[in-house]
Amino acid sequence: MKNADFQTLQREFAAHLRNPDTHPAPEGIEERRLDIYRNLFFNNVNGFLRQGFPVLHSLLDSDRWQRLARAFFEQHASQTPYFLEIPQEFVSFLASGQGSETGDPLFMLELAHYEWMELVLDASTEVFPVSGFHPEGDMLRAIPKLSPLHVVLNYQFPVHEICLEFQPEEPLPQPVWLLVYRDRDDDVRFMEINAPTARLLQLIDEHSDETGKAVVGRLAEEMQFADVTALETFSRDILQQMRDRDILIGTTLKRC
Repeated sequence: MKNADFQTLQREFAAHLRNPDTHPAPEGIEERRLDIYRNLFFNNVNGFLRQGFPVLHSLLDSDRWQRLARAFFEQHASQTPYFLEIPQEFVSFLASGQGSETGDPLFMLELAHYEWMELVLDASTEVFPVSGFHPEGDMLRAIPKLSPLHVVLNYQFPVHEICLEFQPEEPLPQPVWLLVYRDRDDDVRFMEINAPTARLLQLIDEHSDETGKAVVGRLAEEMQFADVTALETFSRDILQQMRDRDILIGTTLKRC
């Protein structure tokens, strides 16, 4: 068989597996084998989705979940061949509006994104740093160092509280800020924070060569907060909490 013919056969076979109702199978393949392949491919993808989005899966009835998984399998053109990246592709699929139906929870996309971010941190190959910093350094006088195993997120729905018993129908008056992180024991955790704390962490990340005091000064300027000393006192407590939770790993000294 010529290479071009083989590639055509592959495309026809793949199209049939994704959507057998609209794409006929290539000639010469036994129906029994086709049925095995159809079920195998779809069930593998569906299994990854159920494992990756357990809360969303629990909230949708079985028929709705099956239609959603089937729509993703049939319609979405994935940008990666790796099974481990299926959750990211599923979030992109939901964000595109494909597969949506009247009656779907308004929070569905945000919940899926939150569950995906938990997966990202859990599967990250980054390791918790163990050297190159002072674990007990002064967070304001020295340079605070962030763990690479964290992400600051904000949502219109309280996605961290959604479950069978709590399914909000309206967005919050103000966005909720969540800090999701993996600690030194490799446990993925989260904490709800406020907007100033979220911004403080973002500034530390953006200005990774500045002392905590300098970063707090930037925050005070942005917030038009006149009492910088009071903000420093408050920030010291927040930074210590972040260190206790393995979000900040310690400090380094500014190089001359």
